[in-house]
Formats: sequence, structure tokens, C-alpha cells
Amino acid sequence: MNEIKITEVFMNGIKVGQIALTPDALCAFEYEPAYLASGVSISPFNLPLKSGVFVAKRIPFNGGFGVFDDSLPDGWGNLILDRYLKSKGIDSTKLTLLQRLALAGSTGRGALEYRPDYSKSTTDEIINFDNLAAEAEKVLTTDYNGETLETLYKYGGSSGGARPKVFVKIDGKEWLVKFKATMDPDNIGKIEYNYSLLAKKCGINMPETKLFEEKYFGVERFDRSHSGKIHTVSAAGLLNANYREPSLDYEALLKLCHILTRNMEEVYALFRLMAFNVAIKNRDDHAKNFSFQLINNEWKLSPAYDLLPSAGFNGYHTTTVNGNGEPTIKDMLVVGEKTGLNKHRANEIIQEINELVSNSKQ
Repeated sequence: MNEIKITEVFMNGIKVGQIALTPDALCAFEYEPAYLASGVSISPFNLPLKSGVFVAKRIPFNGGFGVFDDSLPDGWGNLILDRYLKSKGIDSTKLTLLQRLALAGSTGRGALEYRPDYSKSTTDEIINFDNLAAEAEKVLTTDYNGETLETLYKYGGSSGGARPKVFVKIDGKEWLVKFKATMDPDNIGKIEYNYSLLAKKCGINMPETKLFEEKYFGVERFDRSHSGKIHTVSAAGLLNANYREPSLDYEALLKLCHILTRNMEEVYALFRLMAFNVAIKNRDDHAKNFSFQLINNEWKLSPAYDLLPSAGFNGYHTTTVNGNGEPTIKDMLVVGEKTGLNKHRANEIIQEINELVSNSKQ
């Protein structure tokens, strides 16, 4: 790949700023003067809307800012990217941050886009999920380097998370569709779909979900709308928090929500999500599994995602509750009280969710 010295950052056609690398390969970002006059900070805690050059720290994103790391693939997306580049004779370990952002280009999650743009995507609406699932399994279990690799890269090269997945457009809607990972049960798609329905029943704000061909879980992309892409940043991206290990407590997460949205109803919504995660034993609740969106220049909690029972970090909740990886109702109430929630209302939320989850198992 060509060397890249400057990467321009855009959001819905407007130039936000530009990125270069320091001699130590750290990300150096500066807002565009015109954007400073009329824009909103893309990452309020680490990139406030003001002039000057911001330089990232080495950790946890290898010299990058969290808001840009959110645009990059991880897990399955990285595996596909590495295989694809290898098939083209490119060593992915030697790519710079700017080259990786160019590969994400206009296909990354959220609204940020990067130029030069080396991304590959497809607008095809006809897709054979069975074929892609079979090819994805080959990638996971072998050194497969076949023809379908480029197709998998086009459909899922910018994705995150461990499970194989693709981005597809069907009947004008954009969907993320997941396939089975090696250790997953055969009916993992139906399991996640059922939990998405339970989450909605519990009052969790969820995107539209669907079970394609009665086995592949699909969720409508909430970072896309008819009016354009929606700027979406994970808690990990906003706080420069390492999502690969325990780095947050729900107390900090709820306080982040309050500071960012300035809306206690959004905080209650996040508290409800915490109670649901605890009730269903979704312990893979790491810092990248919570996001916020900039809508009409106001920050809001994003719809929920990745909701199903999981082992988490050594069998504990990755995001602790009151410092506890095996939280109790008392822990949840303490966290709610510390973030200014009404104790009676918080307890009602917990009891409501526990009852609905319990009834779903009968």
C-alpha cells in the first residue's frame, strides 16, 4: 500500500479535520477551522471543539484516539482483513494507523469517513446467507484463502465483535447479520433473536431485529438513517477505555451518560439495560458494547445490542456493578443511588425486569 502522510476526516460530507502521525507513530488530530465555527465535538472528553493539535497516548489504542478506533474492525473484521490483505501479498502487521483508516474509508461504523478511501463495499441486495456462513466457518477453522474471501471482506471487513457477520442491504434497509462462531450452538441465531424480543418486552430500546431464513440473527443498523449516517461512539471510544479487559464500572458508565446527554431519562434507560444484563447473565458487557449517538447536535444513548447470556471475563461481568463482578440487587441500587437515581424507581425497574426474565424461562 502507498504511504499516507495525511488523512482527512469527514462526517456526512463535511470535513471535520485531519490526522497525521508523530515521529513516534502517535495520532495527531486537528479540527478544520470551518468545522470549529459550526460543528460539534466528535469526542467531547478527548477531542474538545477547539483549535490546536491533539496527540493521542500510546495505550489503549496503539497510539490512536478511541473515536477513530471505533471506525476500525476488530475480532472477525480484523481476521477477514488480515486474510484478505495476505491474499494480496500485504503484511497487515506493517500497516500504519492512517493506512488502516484508509481501508475503513467510508464503510466504518458510525458517520466518520476517511480519505484517502481504500474501502471496498457492495450495494448488492441478493445474498446467499448459507454460502457465506459456510465460507465464514472455513475462515474460522482453517487457513482458507479462497475466492469468497473477497466477498466476505466486502460484506463484513469493517465489522467488530468475535462472531462472523456481514452488512447487507435488503429492501432498502441496512442490516447486520451474524453467523455461528466455532463454539456457538447451532441455534445461536434464534437464541439471540429471542433475547432481542425479551429485551424489547423489558422496555429496552432495541433496533428492529429479524431471524433470516429461521436461523441467522439480523439487526437493523442504528448508525444509518434516511437522512445520512449517525455519528456513533462507544463508551470505550469516548473514554479511551480498553474494551478487551475490565475497565469500567456501571457507576462510571451511568455518570458518563448523565454528563454527555444531560438527561436523567437516558440514565434510567442505561440503568434498565444494566439490570437486564445482570438478569440474563450477559457478562460480556465490555466498554464497546455501550454506545452514544450525536443526533441533532445532542448526545443520546444508542439502542442496545449484543444482548444474550455470555461468560464475560473469567466468568464475571466485564463491567462491574459497585465494584462487584457478580452483582446483587443491592449493588445495583447502590450504583443507582450514587448516580442520582430515585431508589424506589430503580428498585421497580430491577423487580420488573427480574420478573419478566424469570417468566420467560418457564
